[in-house]
Amino acid sequence: MDNNVIASPSDELLVNRNIKDSVFRNLFSDKKYLFQLYQALHPEDKETTIDDLEYVTLENVLVRDIYNDLGVRIGDKLLLLIEAQSTWTENIIIRCLLYMARTLQDYLKSTSQSLFSEKLVHVPEPELYVIYTGDSVIEKEYISLSETFFEGKQTALDVRVKVVVDGKEGDIINQYVVFTKVINDQVKIYGRTREAITEAIRICKNRNILKDYLTSREKEVVDIMITLFDQQEVLEDYIASEVREQTEKKDKQTAKMLYDAGVPVETIANSLKRSIRIIEKWLGLVPQAY
Repeated sequence: MDNNVIASPSDELLVNRNIKDSVFRNLFSDKKYLFQLYQALHPEDKETTIDDLEYVTLENVLVRDIYNDLGVRIGDKLLLLIEAQSTWTENIIIRCLLYMARTLQDYLKSTSQSLFSEKLVHVPEPELYVIYTGDSVIEKEYISLSETFFEGKQTALDVRVKVVVDGKEGDIINQYVVFTKVINDQVKIYGRTREAITEAIRICKNRNILKDYLTSREKEVVDIMITLFDQQEVLEDYIASEVREQTEKKDKQTAKMLYDAGVPVETIANSLKRSIRIIEKWLGLVPQAY
């Protein structure tokens, strides 16, 4: 058996631990689809060709376990895109800012330019995008550092990020967003299982949503999605554990406060819906075992 694959009696726990890319980055690692993405963002540009695209995507920066970012340079343009999959937060502006700084730093290094030179360095014009595929309604087309964090005041630094939530019907952005929504719909039916993924892929291919990509890379997509499901379960277990820990801490404080006020242990146990033995243990009333 391949050591990179963890076997399990359950189909939903068959996870390839080496998978790192999200479907977002896997899709656009193909220049054919990357070019379609650029055309969707810049329909006015009729001169740029697929050969003009240069990947500048960073590794191991500002991401969790799954990479869902993309960097591409086209002439004097530098496009940085981050996919926001579920919970919406405008903290993503800071992620974009730091990502841009790292990318420009790498660009200066790769082009042998020094910030200590008298000559003005050349840098490409940055464009920042968030591709949002969650369920929240995002009404802003742009979000900025100054408006979000400094009440619109002019400061020494500002960052402006375009929020893309749908794209135009039929373009590559729209197809990708529809794909994520079909996945979510199937998860509601089948849970986080392989069946949900394969059914979503079948539906999308039938509807001509990312059909070529899903046909040629179906196994990769399944592996990526199963890994995402596994990580989501781990995250949810962690959050549940943290909630339980905080609840217990609060209940311990309440139990001590009530006991110091003269409330009987039995009453405290009933109030907190805990066993008398647990309350006695919290209060240090249980004899220590030798």
